[in-house]
Amino acid sequence: MSKVFASAFASLALAGAVFTGWALFSAPAPAHAQTMNVHKTPWCGCCAKWAEHLEENGFDVVIHEHEDLSPVRSELGVPGELQSCHTGEVNGYAVEGHVPAADIRRLLAEMPSARGLSVPGMPAGSPGMEMGDRVDAYNVILFGEGGQEVWASHGGGHDH
Repeated sequence: MSKVFASAFASLALAGAVFTGWALFSAPAPAHAQTMNVHKTPWCGCCAKWAEHLEENGFDVVIHEHEDLSPVRSELGVPGELQSCHTGEVNGYAVEGHVPAADIRRLLAEMPSARGLSVPGMPAGSPGMEMGDRVDAYNVILFGEGGQEVWASHGGGHDH
């Protein structure tokens, strides 16, 4: 190998290594899955289906089974009228009931000053409550010290 060729090859190899290193270190870090703690009763099947919905949408789910969820809900500040069949905790927020993963992602992106989100009751067609083509209209409620407001609406022809 001639000295000129070897020198050119070495320069190209060095430039490639520098570029590769720059590309590796300047690339955005991979997104880490958010851990959702799901508090549920041992006999609830729809709660397990909601947990599967979360896992399918990139959450790491840790299940905690309780005979009585009242102490968990009380600690997280979930109002009685907003309670459902299970309670989640993620990044300091309560997530009560069959809240869609997309609404939880929005909550985590916007980080509003609130206690959490709730889908009161168990509406047909919400995640974990699938019933074929039936999707009842329901609201996702943002709740906290400042009161309650509709965070998102789903079903009945309006998903936003």
